[in-house]
Amino acid sequence: MTDTIDPSTTALLVMDYQPSILGFLGDPGPLVDVAETAVKLVRGRGGQVGFVRVAFTDEDYAAFPASSMMGNRVKAARPGMDAGSPTTRIHPRLDAEPEDIVVRKTRVGAFSTTNLHEQLTSAGMTTLVLAGVHTSGVVLTTVREAHDLDYAVVVVADACADPDPEVHDLLVTKIFPKQGRVTNASELPDLFG
Repeated sequence: MTDTIDPSTTALLVMDYQPSILGFLGDPGPLVDVAETAVKLVRGRGGQVGFVRVAFTDEDYAAFPASSMMGNRVKAARPGMDAGSPTTRIHPRLDAEPEDIVVRKTRVGAFSTTNLHEQLTSAGMTTLVLAGVHTSGVVLTTVREAHDLDYAVVVVADACADPDPEVHDLLVTKIFPKQGRVTNASELPDLFG
């Protein structure tokens, strides 16, 4: 990856920034502040913004096999994980604009149960800048998926959070640098050149 990235082929993905997931953090306010700043920057530089949320319909719940650990967790969280619940909406300070990509997923990663890859490739996106909650969930899985799909990957470490800070630190310092670049939101303006 070069030192700077082209905003015209870059998408910021803001993943699982919704009350049902942010609620696992002590105080999500500072994290939302960082994501809001990143969204404004990427929009201002002409990049694409995408929002990924996790939420389930009755059909989605029914599709989980009885052996699914994830299925059992999300079923136990009903109605807070229902697709129509306010707790699964994108955080209000990060509301999507008409030109943004918005997908609803039913698994951990951003790609496997959505048409996100098709929307990104149709828009000419080759670099993904990732912000998400939980670092050990959606961010880890999406880094792996994006890498396998040949995107250049940038993880904004301070726009990601995990209920276990040690796991977050391990991922952003040891694992993610093997498949992309790790930066902080304060460095994003320079990254766009």
